[in-house]
Amino acid sequence: MSVFSLVYISVMMRMCLAIPARVVEVHGDVARVDFGAGTIRDVNVALVEAKVGEYVIVHAGYAIEVLDRKAAEETLALWNEILNKYEETTTTSN
Repeated sequence: MSVFSLVYISVMMRMCLAIPARVVEVHGDVARVDFGAGTIRDVNVALVEAKVGEYVIVHAGYAIEVLDRKAAEETLALWNEILNKYEETTTTSN
């Protein structure tokens, strides 16, 4: 399961999330970002000054903050831990 899948689950549960993603391309106010696990999306970067290779926090299709690499990697590690626990609970309960 990708981090993007967790976003879908959270939306279905009525939760708001902001997810870190690595900027792959920037074209004006739109950037292509990589959420990991093959999930690449276009997001609006008008609110931040994002550069290729940087990490941004994405909420509702907008990059709302630029993160340093260490903070992004720590956050992604926490998301992966949450996803693994979620997968464990859903596979054992079926």
